[in-house]
Amino acid sequence: MPSNTPIIAADKIPADLYPVIKSLCTVAVDVVKIIAKGPLGQSLGHEVGENSDGDGQKALDVLTDEMFAADLKNQNVRWYASEEQEEVVELNPQGTLALAIDPLDGSSNIDVNVSIGTIFSIYNAKDGANESFLRPANEQICGGYIIYGPQTGLMVTFGKGTQYYLLDPDTGTFVLIEDGVTVPADSNEFAINASNYRHWTKPVRAFIDDCVAGVEGPREKNFNMRWVGSLVAETHRILTRGGIFLYPSDARPGYEQGRLRMVYECAPMAFLIEQAGGQATDGSDPIMNHQAEKLHARTPLIFGTSGKVARVATYHDLPEEEVSALFGSRGLFRN
Repeated sequence: MPSNTPIIAADKIPADLYPVIKSLCTVAVDVVKIIAKGPLGQSLGHEVGENSDGDGQKALDVLTDEMFAADLKNQNVRWYASEEQEEVVELNPQGTLALAIDPLDGSSNIDVNVSIGTIFSIYNAKDGANESFLRPANEQICGGYIIYGPQTGLMVTFGKGTQYYLLDPDTGTFVLIEDGVTVPADSNEFAINASNYRHWTKPVRAFIDDCVAGVEGPREKNFNMRWVGSLVAETHRILTRGGIFLYPSDARPGYEQGRLRMVYECAPMAFLIEQAGGQATDGSDPIMNHQAEKLHARTPLIFGTSGKVARVATYHDLPEEEVSALFGSRGLFRN
């Protein structure tokens, strides 16, 4: 690739954020090359430890975190909050931006060649490291992800719609494919890990029972279930084909608030989805109104086509006795 070739066109990106977006894309191109080599290069999927939240770290988790931090250190990023770091790191003391990142979402899928990605969120920096991120999600100035799959793409919003860029492997440049991505208004797909059915709350079980009931049930429509285990892949499918994704809270210890992190997973995905005309909630309340109380705090996450997300909220808003009656008559997974 010629040295003067831009990694991404600048005309649709705010000037003050362009160097950071370009940095993320530049590193992503290198990450793609590492992933593509697979076992021909180094072992990427073996565990090398645990992150601060007790989740296993893969070798590529750690490597991508180091790569992004090293490149962003040369940009206008003061504070760097990563899933792989216990505390916020100061990169550039003169920087005016705060960037939160999940360097490699879906790393459990590395060895099975399923789409994985990088999720990021950008705020205007405050003087305090933690207070730069422990704030309402609606104060984000940028949110997005890079997906590493059959194609490598950048999905990003700056608060004026959602943009989709695709990496041209011949030039190494991210090319704008769609300037106004919208979540399709209708779809017969839902995504949830059904193996946890017995642990879900009654409203979530009642909603899924209605989907599974198909044309014979109250929805009078057949649905297909999807589950990849990679938030980036799930989000990309919904932005492309519509539908709904659910990672609710459940009764298992440690899952009372779901498992997805608010700061660097749920907030940027909610920003993207809402800017594409969809909705993102914790089951009842919009994620964009949430504020994490600590850096690695978790929250339930339900997002997708507005009508479907709103329908889940109605189940949560019903009085307990009505939900119990509804669930009792439609518990299709129960013996």
